[in-house]
Amino acid sequence: MTSTRERQRAAARARLEKEMAERAARARKRRQTQAIIGAGAALVLVVAGTVWLAMSLGGDDKKAGTDAAAPGAAECVYNQLPADQRTKQIKDVGAPSNQQSGTGVQTLTIDTNLGPITAKVDRSLVPCTAGSFTHLAEKNFFDNTKCHRLVTEGIKVLQCGDPSATGKGWRDTDGTGGPSYKLPEENLPTDKRPPYPEGVIAMANSGQPGSTGSQFFIVYGDSPLDAAYTVLGTVTGGLDIVKDVAKAGDDGAFAQQAGGGHPKKEVIIKDLTMSAPQG
Repeated sequence: MTSTRERQRAAARARLEKEMAERAARARKRRQTQAIIGAGAALVLVVAGTVWLAMSLGGDDKKAGTDAAAPGAAECVYNQLPADQRTKQIKDVGAPSNQQSGTGVQTLTIDTNLGPITAKVDRSLVPCTAGSFTHLAEKNFFDNTKCHRLVTEGIKVLQCGDPSATGKGWRDTDGTGGPSYKLPEENLPTDKRPPYPEGVIAMANSGQPGSTGSQFFIVYGDSPLDAAYTVLGTVTGGLDIVKDVAKAGDDGAFAQQAGGGHPKKEVIIKDLTMSAPQG
């Protein structure tokens, strides 16, 4: 009896141990399976995240490319004059596009009653000013206007570009006209001596930053002006015309203010054009 009972107990223990071993094996298998699934899920999330990140970055790049200025372009600011500054001398022909080309060279041609004056304008140096000048020229802004100021002492310049300087005779308001916007200065000759040598065309302003408009001056002799005026370009032909006007002198109308006066030899801009950029 004893031996039989022991054999039964041993058999029972064996079955229990086998069952426990099988359970343990199944548990290990479940854990391995869960671990593999978990690792796989993590990999899927990582891959998905990588794809999402790539798509997000790619989308941002595409958007940035759309919003950014085109290659060789400059973002310009043309500040509109407030209503209380828009006098009768202001000629509103709209404003240029804020995005302007910064490449190529243009030919500025001033067709006057005394003959043509030409100049070279490098847009890489003055993209915003060249853009403004081109816009105004296309709107016939300068046509049939007079160069209203000549200075022969200290500095040697002939100033033009006031749209209100038209018709016969002169007015007290000559030199106060311009477009309906102002723009910041560019290409200031801070490293040049003299800053404004003979043959330069530069933009006039009120002396305050960001006050450039349409008025410009042709330098017919080295002039020690402060380097505060945008250098627009360089005269390539017709400087002798300006020198002949200077020889005739001025009437001293601006002697007590900015200097000089109206040129005694009248200069009328019949037409002013800017060619398409080349190069």
